[in-house]
Amino acid sequence: MGPQGAGKGTQAARLAEVFGIPAISTGDIFRANIKGGTELGRLAQEYSAKGELVPDEVTDSMVRDRLAEDDVRTGFLLDGYPRNAHQVEALDGILTDLGWDLDGVIELTADRDELLGRIAKRAEIEGREDDTPEAIARRLDIYDAETAPLTAAYAERNLLVQVDGIGEITEVTDRIVAGLAQQLG
Repeated sequence: MGPQGAGKGTQAARLAEVFGIPAISTGDIFRANIKGGTELGRLAQEYSAKGELVPDEVTDSMVRDRLAEDDVRTGFLLDGYPRNAHQVEALDGILTDLGWDLDGVIELTADRDELLGRIAKRAEIEGREDDTPEAIARRLDIYDAETAPLTAAYAERNLLVQVDGIGEITEVTDRIVAGLAQQLG
């Protein structure tokens, strides 16, 4: 977990390699379902085409389906899910149904000015027109309002590992691995 620009995608890919488990991104799940023409993919496409957020129930179903695949039997890392209180409850239910427990939740932290600079740089490099300063600020505000409170809930469950997301990529990865090692004992 962490605000946009904190390095979640980058670190998820690195941690997947370190631990030999799949990194599961909701964005990747959406794209795979849309490309595959699944019923859930068609639903997601309908909402996206109208510029609307995909409803939690559709996202939850996609995550449930993805976690039922064989490659996650030895573990997995979720990137971009859960993002709100409903999704936390849904994930709890999915994991219970599968007979699994959550081992830990990583929260990458970063100063807002650093995040704004990172996202602006990414937008310039990738030519992302949706990463305007106003849009970036709005997404960070949404994170603060909806997603950040979830970290408090995970902290109460003694699952939260907070890691400073600022620094060289390998340094951040090393901090995450050390934090998880401490979390898992």
